[in-house]
Amino acid sequence: MTTHKDPSPEALANLTEENVHARARLLPEETSVDDGGAVGGTLDPEVQAAAILAESEERTEHADPDDAQGGHRRSEDTV
Repeated sequence: MTTHKDPSPEALANLTEENVHARARLLPEETSVDDGGAVGGTLDPEVQAAAILAESEERTEHADPDDAQGGHRRSEDTV
């Protein structure tokens, strides 16, 4: 799932060529259907990988305080 929001310069700076190449290897579920509806992974895997990793870095650099999944809780916060 993509946000279609341009990643910040900080997020883009954290991308490495090695990470992009590793992420570009499609998982089985990614080879059948992609976000654009294309079948068989016809979009450039390197471009897809860079976008996925940049969005991940963006969420790390600029975390949404209201996002329950992104929060780091202490054990006493869960009681």
